[in-house]
Amino acid sequence: MSHKRGCQRRLLVINPNTTSSITERVQQAIHAESPPDVWTEAVTARFGAPYIGDPCDYAVAAHATLESWARYSSQRTLGPDGIVIACFGDPGLLALRELANCPVTGLAEAALAQAADFGRCAILTGGQAWKPMLERLLPDLAHADRVCGIETVELSGAQIHADPQAAEAVLLQACRRIEQRWPVDSLILGGAGLAGMAARLQDRLQLKLIDSVAAAAHQVWLAPPSLGRGAPPWLLQPSPRNS
Repeated sequence: MSHKRGCQRRLLVINPNTTSSITERVQQAIHAESPPDVWTEAVTARFGAPYIGDPCDYAVAAHATLESWARYSSQRTLGPDGIVIACFGDPGLLALRELANCPVTGLAEAALAQAADFGRCAILTGGQAWKPMLERLLPDLAHADRVCGIETVELSGAQIHADPQAAEAVLLQACRRIEQRWPVDSLILGGAGLAGMAARLQDRLQLKLIDSVAAAAHQVWLAPPSLGRGAPPWLLQPSPRNS
């Protein structure tokens, strides 16, 4: 699946869950935010969870991210010029930065970098299990000291993705709670399943909303350089069950 433009830079979007409709929506959102010279391609994890919602899903998603990149690279002479990991937990980010030879970012890293331009921020995402997961993740990311708090809604990112119109009222109410609760300058709507929700809600809020997917389209080109060590041979080997 690819969106071509001037074809000067190739941007690979890796969805570390197995839901292809999320891949398509994220790719469309990133394509819309990218400069005219960027050609976006997207791949969906071949194994793991339909949506990443707990630590077990997250652990498997890191492996799925690396396998997706290795599989993509093995089938092409030219690799991508940038990679976005389409999950707000950024599974496999540091490992992929070791292996790839291009800039890599994830939705959380990118959104925090964009939010830092405005000052203090808060995070809103779907699924209650994500709050403790993000609390463990944030210390490893730049600009974490700007985060005043994390709020979740009961709806999962998958449910928000499946019916964004129905999710609007729930997310709007949560955004207004955050406006009252924390002295922040921006609010990150984090997660692949929340792609496009910031644009739906912004006119009804005073707080600056940041779409983590849109942020990744811009921040990937500013990400730290990768080491380019290449994929280890075992990464594409079949598991014993499938051999």
